Amino acid sequence: MPTPDSAPTLDLIVKNVRVVRPDDATTPTLDLGIAGGRFVRLEPEIDAAEAAQVVDGRGRLAFPGVVDVHQHWGIYNPLGEDARSESRAAAQGGVTSGITYLRTGQYYLNRTGPYAEVFPEALRATEGNAFIDYGFHLAPILKQHIDEIPDLIGEFGVPSFKIFMFYGTHGLHGRSASQNSFLMIPEDESYDYAHFEFVMRAIQRAREDDRFRDLADSISLSLHCETAEIMRAYTKIVEEEGVLTGLEAYSASRPPHSEGLAITIASYLAHETALPTINLLHLSSAKAIEAAMLMAQTFPHVDFRREVTIGHLLADIHTASGIGGKVNPPLRPREDVEALWRHMLAGDFSWVTSDHACCRDEAKFGEPRDNVFLAKSGFGGAEYLLPGLISEGRKRGLPDQEVARLTAWNPAQRFGLRTKGTIATGYDADFCLVDDTVSYVVRAADSESAQEYTPFEGFELTARVTDTFLRGEAVLADGQIVGRPRGQYLHRPTARP
Repeated sequence: MPTPDSAPTLDLIVKNVRVVRPDDATTPTLDLGIAGGRFVRLEPEIDAAEAAQVVDGRGRLAFPGVVDVHQHWGIYNPLGEDARSESRAAAQGGVTSGITYLRTGQYYLNRTGPYAEVFPEALRATEGNAFIDYGFHLAPILKQHIDEIPDLIGEFGVPSFKIFMFYGTHGLHGRSASQNSFLMIPEDESYDYAHFEFVMRAIQRAREDDRFRDLADSISLSLHCETAEIMRAYTKIVEEEGVLTGLEAYSASRPPHSEGLAITIASYLAHETALPTINLLHLSSAKAIEAAMLMAQTFPHVDFRREVTIGHLLADIHTASGIGGKVNPPLRPREDVEALWRHMLAGDFSWVTSDHACCRDEAKFGEPRDNVFLAKSGFGGAEYLLPGLISEGRKRGLPDQEVARLTAWNPAQRFGLRTKGTIATGYDADFCLVDDTVSYVVRAADSESAQEYTPFEGFELTARVTDTFLRGEAVLADGQIVGRPRGQYLHRPTARP
C-alpha cells in the first residue's frame, strides 16, 4: 500500500490475470490498472503501492464484460423488480451491460401511448435498481411511434428499434384472438408488413438526418423473424394430430421454414427501403441461418448482423429440462443445434446473447403443467451466457478471442456502446474473471434470478465467472453479489474513449 506521504494514482489494480481481448489471439498475463472507472494501464507488473485497492486475480482469465444486447426486463414481473434481481443474475454470467427490449401493449408496462410518455416511466422504474449498466431497444407499435423515432434517438439516446414479425395474428405464447387487444392499438391501425416497411423508412430517414450523421452506424433495426400464418396453421396441425408433446410439439408448431420465410421478407424490405443496418435476432435453426446467409449474398449492400442465443447453442428439445424451455423461436432438434455451431465456427454469427426473460414458475406453467401450449414463452439465462459459451465452445475449438468478440466487442460496436467491449486503455473497466479449471453442474437454486427453474438444470459446465467488475468496482466477488446497485442508464451512443 502507499506510504502516508504518497497518494495512490490508481483506484484499483487487479494483478496476475490472463487477459482475453477481441483483437489478440494471445492471453498475456498482465496487471490491470484502473482509475476513474476506466482502464489506464495494462502492464506485466504494476507496483501495488500505486493503488488504493489491490485484488489478486489468481491467474484467472479476464474477459471483457459481456454486452448482452438481448434481454427482457419487465415482461412478466414489474420492471423495477426485474432490474434488480435479473441484473444480479446477469452479473453472475459476466454481463456488465444489458440492453433490454420494451414495447407498448400487453406485458411489459401493460399500457399504450406515445413513447414520450411511456419511456420516462421505464427509466424511473429502473433507476437505482440495476447492478449492471443498461439500455433499451424500443419497438414502434403504434403509427405515432414512427414519428417519434428522431426524438427517441436524439433526446432519449435510443438508436435501436425492433419489429416482432409474428405479432400479426400470433400472440406472445401462441394464438391471439385479437391483435389490436394484444398490442393495444386502435381498430383503424394494423401491425403488419406495411407497418414494418414504414418503420424501416423512418429509421433510414433518421440515419440520413444531418443531426445524426455521426451516429448513423449505431441506428439499426432488429427483427424477430417468424411468420404468423405458417405458425397458426402448423399449431393447429400439431394439436389436432396429438402425437407430439412438450418442446418437440412446440418446435413443430413453429417450424424452421417459418423463420426462413420471415428472414427473406425482412431482407427484401430492407433492400426496398434502403435501410442497411439490419439485425436478425435469435436464429434458431439450420433453415434460419441458411436463409440469413443467402440474403447476405443477395443483398450485399445490407449490413446484416446475425444473432444466436446461448439457449439455442446449449439445449435442444430433448436435453432441455422440461417445458420450462419454451421460448420463441423454439429450441430445436439436435441437428439444428449442430448446424448453428457449424456456422458459429465458420464466423457467420455476429454475437451471442441470452434473450433473458425471467418467468417465475407460477406464471410460466399452465394447468395442466405439462401442456406446452399453455405455458408462457421465455426463460432466464444471462447467468450462463459466458460460462456456457466458453464451456461448449472449447469442446468445438472456438477460441477465447472469438468468445470476447461475440459477447462483448461486436455487440458493443453495433449498438453504440463505444466505451465498452474490450480490455484496453481508455475503455470502461468492465470485465470479469473466469475460472476455467472447474467442472460443475448447473442448478437453478444457485442463480440470483427470481426464476425458480432453468432449462439448463443438470448441464455440466467447465468455466465459472468468479468476479465481475463494473467500471472498476466489484459487482460479483468470489461468486457473491456485493455492494449496491450502481448500474447507469446508457444514453447511446456513448462517447468514444
